Amino acid sequence: MIRFTVATVTYNAESTIDRTLHSVSEQTYAGVEHLIVDGCSQDGTMSDIQRYIERNCDSNHPHTIRLIREPDEGLYDAMNKAIAQAKGDYIIFLNAGDKFHDSSTLSEVAEQLQRYNEHRLPAVVYGETDLVDDEGNFLRHRRLRAPKRLTYSSFLGGMLVCHQSFYVRSDLARTNPYDLRYRFSGDYDWCLRVMKRAERRLLTFHNTELILTDYLSEGMTTRNHRRSLFERLRIMARHFGWIRAIAAHAWFVVRAVIRK
Repeated sequence: MIRFTVATVTYNAESTIDRTLHSVSEQTYAGVEHLIVDGCSQDGTMSDIQRYIERNCDSNHPHTIRLIREPDEGLYDAMNKAIAQAKGDYIIFLNAGDKFHDSSTLSEVAEQLQRYNEHRLPAVVYGETDLVDDEGNFLRHRRLRAPKRLTYSSFLGGMLVCHQSFYVRSDLARTNPYDLRYRFSGDYDWCLRVMKRAERRLLTFHNTELILTDYLSEGMTTRNHRRSLFERLRIMARHFGWIRAIAAHAWFVVRAVIRK
């Protein structure tokens, strides 16, 4: 059985965490490990998590839940802790406020993966994303669409696959932890490094053609949009060179104007 580690990183997230916990508990697929990494929240987050752990014991679809509660050096440091502890074949980052699109999401993904040799699973499994508001209500489909065939170079067009809909084989994730030099766009750099390593090993990327995630639109990157863009430019230049990076960002500006 394919196993998924769902990693949820939290800090003072009582207003949004319950929606995420409920979404994981609703998954009908049995092979789920929910790894919660809390940075010593000071609000009611831990009370919500404890209630969730208790409910899981009485659930029709109980999952393995593990909790790590300790100080960290920020979001990406906490994510690295999750990567180091993940026991599933794939790691999925679903943070406070985000949720799976449907209760059958992981079952459908697992069914698709059955066509692969268990010793040669795709490096990345990916799909589409919808955006939701603070109440979890649908806002719109994500404007950037996942490419039919994903490659390392696809991300010259920006973050074409949302981080939460980018499932990575845990063995690859462990050899490519997040770079703590970045504060806002470390997920963009991480995805690029994972894909680059996978292509060198001739591993595949699997497009589920499913909406995998309902993503809370007001994440850290959204709240720090300007600083995130400058950081992404530096990351893109590091991977593709300054000329291609600047040309790509010039196109992003034109694309934004056209959409208006």
